[in-house]
Order: sequence, then structure tokens, then C-alpha cells
Amino acid sequence: MTLVLPDLPALLDQAAAAAETHVAALRAAVGGVVAPGGRLDRAALDAEQHAAHGLAWSAAYAETLRQTAAWARDLGPAFGESEALPAQLLAFEYLSQLAGGLPMNQGELFRPGDLGVDPARLAPAIETLRPGAAQAVKLRIVDLLDEARGRPSLEASGLDETLEAIRHQFDDFAATRIAPHAHGWHLRDELIPLTLYQELADLGVFGLTAPEDWGGSGLGKTAMCVVSEALSRAWIGTGSLGTRSEIAAELIIAHGTEDQKARFLPGLCSGAIIPTAVFTEPEAGSDLGSLRTRAVRDGGVWRVTGAKTWITHAARADLMTLLVRTDPASKDHRGLSMFLAEKPRGTVAEPFPAPGMTGGEIRVIGYRGMKEYEIGFDGFAVDHANLLGGQEGQGFVQLMATFESARIQTAARAIGVAQNALDLAVDYALARRQFGQPIAAFPRVANKLAMMAAEILGARRLAWFAARAKDEGRRCDLEAGMAKLTAARIAWAAADNAVQVHGGTGFAEETPVSRVLADARILNIFEGAGEIQAQVIARRLLEAGN
Repeated sequence: MTLVLPDLPALLDQAAAAAETHVAALRAAVGGVVAPGGRLDRAALDAEQHAAHGLAWSAAYAETLRQTAAWARDLGPAFGESEALPAQLLAFEYLSQLAGGLPMNQGELFRPGDLGVDPARLAPAIETLRPGAAQAVKLRIVDLLDEARGRPSLEASGLDETLEAIRHQFDDFAATRIAPHAHGWHLRDELIPLTLYQELADLGVFGLTAPEDWGGSGLGKTAMCVVSEALSRAWIGTGSLGTRSEIAAELIIAHGTEDQKARFLPGLCSGAIIPTAVFTEPEAGSDLGSLRTRAVRDGGVWRVTGAKTWITHAARADLMTLLVRTDPASKDHRGLSMFLAEKPRGTVAEPFPAPGMTGGEIRVIGYRGMKEYEIGFDGFAVDHANLLGGQEGQGFVQLMATFESARIQTAARAIGVAQNALDLAVDYALARRQFGQPIAAFPRVANKLAMMAAEILGARRLAWFAARAKDEGRRCDLEAGMAKLTAARIAWAAADNAVQVHGGTGFAEETPVSRVLADARILNIFEGAGEIQAQVIARRLLEAGN
């Protein structure tokens, strides 16, 4: 007897449509409070963050369901049991949460009834899907996960032949060259070996999406997602190595002078130049408009003074994309400029050998391999020729243009971390026996594994949808934000549940799943904290709806 619901692709379409109708009602309700008369009131939006962020999360769930339904249709005959069972479980669970209470995090639930929105319109779709979330379905998903061990994912990807080949290439590389060593590097808090960095460079990781004219591979953002996920599945440190190269190259391609492109892009693409992003300050996280680090023109150079923090891979880097204030009279983002600041590569013994530059390591519980630093500048010199695009006052606008790609790539990293958590949990749950059977046979364990698989499936669909939008040249800050918001939460939930499946063993430092838990926690903080991300999504939704 099949556990797949009859005509499931059509049911998934209906679930997505019901979710979208529900979100429209939520948007009208929130808009009535924060956009009276049709004009968004920013102060009211801040005051009603819980409701506004609930709208953002609900919209992200609805988009996930829509993209899952589209993927199911596109697969056609390839949409089999391994695809159908987690998809129907995801649809039932997400509709149920939209109706009864959606977890924005462990302690904050959003309920539509708080806004006077009746979730009853979701009830027919929920009841139709309910048999698709039965215990027998979840147990069967665990069986399928067992059969899928060693593959990139449980479900068929729907990628073309080129991207599927890239996916398998990097999944195999990560499994053999990274995964066996990752936990040792983490425990010893070591930098990623330069030999591995060179291997990744030889595979084209650092010029993946850059034009071939500058030494890149000319591939799209979906390829970036595939590669980032595969590498992060082995270890988020290696999956994140390409992030700064992606940001630096995108800044230079979009805004750099021809001289800057010629000087920096070939080295970035080949891996010869290691970049780092130097944006955050101690008193300015997401509020980039309040940055204080300043640069003053001194003939042919700019002298930089100030402090930066949470700078990844800073000591080893050769090039900093450095955001500073060049207009001392400005009080907001309009006085910011971006520099391509060159520096000598540091060592463990002498991390910052450049004149006018000092720094120290920030020790962290996870996301290791590149190390985090705080940096002080005191008259540090940057050539005027390295002012990005030769334009002052454009730094914030230039940086904003990279946020879509950065958030899509972060979503892919989160999916890789979540997949790693699921891999470890499945391996342990099938090997560990209690009371005469594998613990995977117990419903509360099987349910965790099945829901991990279902949510990862949906997150992958949403991230790839955002990547395709970017490749097509469409504005996709909304889609990228939704992908990052949900994937980060899913990674943390998967890692937490994987530790729970391991029991006490999972709490031991020597157990890899403990590293995955520490790594997963950062994902909801960097590249826009979850709260900031939800605020941005809500604002876009409400502006679009008025």
C-alpha cells in the first residue's frame, strides 16, 4: 500500500494557494496597523515587530510551499516516493503552523488569531494532507534516508546535467578531503590549511560566478548554492571560504574601475588573493549608517582611523573590502565609501604586520577555520587608486547590491549544515540500539529525522528559487531574505535535534555533532540577524501591498 497521497502535485499546489491567501489576509491586517491610509509608518512598524515579523515568516513559509509545488510539477515522472513523502509532510506541517502557531524562534510564536485573522480557510487543505503526515509516513522516510546515505540529498534535485555533475563532484570532494579532518581542525581551532585552500582554488571555488574574461567560471548563483552546500555539509568553515571572494568580486565587477578589475579580479578568482570583508564596528552591527571609522585624504592616500570587529579571515587576508566614512559632516550612510585596501598577509605569530593596523583574535565556540578578529586602524594608508569606482559617498549603495548574493549563499551554507546534522543523526539513530531495536524505530526519534528531511527539502527549493531570480537579473532581496531567514532557523533546529538524538554522546566535545550545533548557531546572526531579516522582509511586503 502506497503512503503517497493521490494526485500529490495538485495537493501541493492547493496547499501553496491556501497559504498565499492566508498571507494576503495577514498582510491586510498588519497593514491596517502599520500603514494606515496606505502609507507605511516606520515607527508603527517598529512598535508592531511581533506582528510584522510573523507576517514575514508566514510569507516565507508560503513561498517555500509554492516552490516545493513547482519543483514537484517540474520533476514529472521523477517525482517518486523519496520526493513525495517529505514534501507532503512539509506541506501539512507548515499549513498547520500557519494556522495554529508559527515558531519564529524557540520562545516566540506567531498566531494569526492575535491579529484577528481566522485560520479556518486553511483547515480543508490541512485535513486533506493529514494522512500524508501519519506515523507510518515518517517511519518510511527514515527507511528512505537509510537508503540515501552517501548521496547529496534524499530527493531528486531537478538540476540540469551540468549542475548535477558539479553537485556530485563537490559532494565527493567534501566527503573525502574535508569531512574526515573537519572535527580535528575545529577542536584544535586551526586555520584551514593553505594546501586545502589551493585545492579549492584549483576547483574554481573562488571564481565560480565571476566572468570568464577575468578568470572566473561564469556560472550562476545556483551553482554557488550547490557548491556552498556541499562544502558546508562537510564543514561550514570550508563552505564559507568563498563568501568573501564572492562579495569582493561582485563589488569590483559591478562598481570597480577597469584598472581595479584588472588588478584584483584575476587574483581573486584564482585564489592568489585572499579577501576579507571589513564592515562591522563595535557600536554598529546591522546599522551600517552609523559607522564611525573614518578616512581622510592625504595626497595620494587615505588615512584610516577607527575600529572594526567580527572580521573573518582578517589576518591571512591580502585584501580588505573596507567600508569607512569619508565625509566627516555626514551622519548617515551617504558619507560612506568603499575601499579595496591591500595589506600584507599575516601569520599566527604576527597577524597584522601592516603599519597603522593592529588586531586581536575573538575566540568563538564554532564557525572556526578562518578565525574572527577585531581590528584597530591608526593612520592606516590606502591608495586613492583603491577607492572603489573612484567615487566617494557610494559605499553603502555599493555594498547593498551584494546583499542578495550574500544571503542566498548563507542560505546554502545553512542547508549544508542542516544536511550534516541530519546525516549524523541518521547514522547514529540506525546504529544505536535500545530495548532490542535501533532508536530510529522509536516514533519520537523517527519524527525528528523525518521533519529534518522535510524542512531541508523545502529550504533547498527556496534557496535555489532565489538563486534563479538573481541569475535572471531580477530584484530578489525578498526571496534571498526569506531563504536566509528560514534556512538559518532550520539549520539550528536540525543541529539541536541531532544532538538530542545522540543523547549524552552528542554533548561530548569529541562528537562531531557538537561542532555542528556550535556552527549552526551563527547562521541566524551573521549576514543580517533573524530579527533584522524579518523586519526587512515585512517592510518589503507591506510596501508592495500598498
